[in-house]
Amino acid sequence: MTITDIAPGGTEPATTIVVCTTCRHPGDPDDAPRPGAALATSTARAAHHAGLTVRRVKCLANCKRGCSAAIIRVGGWAYVFGDLDAASAAGALVEGARLLSGSADGLMPWRGRPEPLKRGMIARVPPLAYEDAE
Repeated sequence: MTITDIAPGGTEPATTIVVCTTCRHPGDPDDAPRPGAALATSTARAAHHAGLTVRRVKCLANCKRGCSAAIIRVGGWAYVFGDLDAASAAGALVEGARLLSGSADGLMPWRGRPEPLKRGMIARVPPLAYEDAE
C-alpha cells in the first residue's frame, strides 16, 4: 500500500491530510517506533477509497503537541492539529477531511467535527487568495 491514494481518474483530490511521521512522546528513545509514523499508516488505511490524499511529512514543527497532522483543501482553509492519539485519530482526520472537502465556503464546520479535531486544533490558515471582507 502506498501512503498516497490517487482518486479514480488519475487526478489528485483537492483535500489532503498531511501527517507528521517523526512525532514521538517525550523521553522515547530515538530508535523507538514513532507514533507519528503509526498515525500516518492508519490514516492512509482509513482514507483508502475515500477520495482523499494522505501524505507523510518529516516534521510539522509542533513537537510539544504531537502527534500532529494538517488537513489542506485547494482553495480552502488549512487546519493544523496536535495532541492526536496515534491509535485512534485516523478516523477523526478522515472525517475532518470529508467535512472540509464538502464545505461550500472552504471552512471546516464546527458542527460534526470529531472531538479530537476540536480539542487539538492548533491553527487554521487562510487560502493564498484570501481577502478580508472588512
